[in-house]
Amino acid sequence: MFGRKALDRNNGAMPDEPVQGDRPAPLNVSPLIAAALTAAPRPEPIVAPPGDAAAGAPVRLDEGVVNLMRSHVFERINVAAAATSSRARLIEEISAIVGQIASVERLPINAAEQAAITKSLLDDMLGVGPIEPLLEDESITDIMVNGPFQIYVERRGKLELTDAKFRDAQHVTSVAQRIAASIGRRVDESSPTCDARLADGSRVNIVLPPVAIDGACISIRKFAKRKIDLSQMARQGNLSMAMAKLLEVASACRLNIVISGGTGSGKTTLLNALSRLIDSRERVITIEDAAELQLQQPHVVRMETRPINTEGHGEINQRELVRNALRMRPDRIILGETRGAEAFDVLQAMNTGHDGSMTTVHANTPRDALSRLENMVLMSNANLPLRAIRSQIASAVNLVIQIERMRDGVRRIQNITEVVGMEGEVVTTQDLFTFEINTREFQEQVFGDYVANSVRPHFSRRAAYYGLEGVLAAAMK
Repeated sequence: MFGRKALDRNNGAMPDEPVQGDRPAPLNVSPLIAAALTAAPRPEPIVAPPGDAAAGAPVRLDEGVVNLMRSHVFERINVAAAATSSRARLIEEISAIVGQIASVERLPINAAEQAAITKSLLDDMLGVGPIEPLLEDESITDIMVNGPFQIYVERRGKLELTDAKFRDAQHVTSVAQRIAASIGRRVDESSPTCDARLADGSRVNIVLPPVAIDGACISIRKFAKRKIDLSQMARQGNLSMAMAKLLEVASACRLNIVISGGTGSGKTTLLNALSRLIDSRERVITIEDAAELQLQQPHVVRMETRPINTEGHGEINQRELVRNALRMRPDRIILGETRGAEAFDVLQAMNTGHDGSMTTVHANTPRDALSRLENMVLMSNANLPLRAIRSQIASAVNLVIQIERMRDGVRRIQNITEVVGMEGEVVTTQDLFTFEINTREFQEQVFGDYVANSVRPHFSRRAAYYGLEGVLAAAMK
């Protein structure tokens, strides 16, 4: 199907099978695939990707054998045709070619090694090369490629160096460009940075030389296959059951929520969990730089920003999308991350009848999160008086949830802070819940308690309007 020399299914042989000194000329394929399949031999063996039924445990393969197979297989297939075929069909075809090459070249490989080589070649051709098995590992949350020979992962909040390696710097660049091209984006020397996503929704950031001095860098925040909710987060210790109940009431009461935290603290995961509480009858519009939210509601409109094109035009930023969303009759607007001038439009939306909207910001405390919103509004509206901006924030934002990845790798909600109003020119807040660390004895694992503060939530009257005042009071006990 894929080669100029089709497999003869009757005798298992390939017509015009090449012998040494009589190999077929290479096919005319794209430079990207050619670069991805061009080998740069290195002496050490590699570990084949795990997970094949035939292979069982990981199989160690000789680099020279893999390179030889790669060059021969590449000569025999039509990559363009292969790209449009199912993975199951490709496995069948390439496995047959690998078996024939092993016979012709008299390579002593068994069925497990043949399956591992086939998977490795497919990952190179259609996937993301040596990091494909890392994407399949559900215990890994982040993958960080620092050049061709250094790949780190995050498991349970801790970084680990893996044995996986790319062949060379060009191999990393080829995979990075393939990822960007898959969603219509471009990354090269003239435009060396890019935000993209994989087919499964995983978020990808790419930095190429000359910006990345030691080789191309790829950072992948994996797409969670399991749909997490607040109850599961409570069982994992990310928050208490009382806090989960409070957040359920907050969502049902359509409070505007800002999730604050550092990079990798779990803001998007928490936002996904909160979004599961939205009524299925509501129209929700999401706006993101790289789409990664996993909303379960039936009526969701997803929008994504677009970078400038090669002519320097065509950029569509978050601010334009927020303004456009206001004309689309949304019940709620969810902004993946507020990071610039769109903060003003988000606050405007929250103040003009789009209750229950949510967003995330990078900040270290709830008070810092409010200050960041203030500064972002000033970036685009420098002439606005400070009191007017703070008044807008105080009337728009109801709750700030602070989440942090702690030193033991566990993400925990540190504060649920309610915005109460204004006193003079200061936005006033009150903590509803806090995480208090037990500092009496230092251990590798962090211990502490989620404590409800003895205050009456300012939104109690709103909870009564929705018939949830009793539930809220029970959560605060």
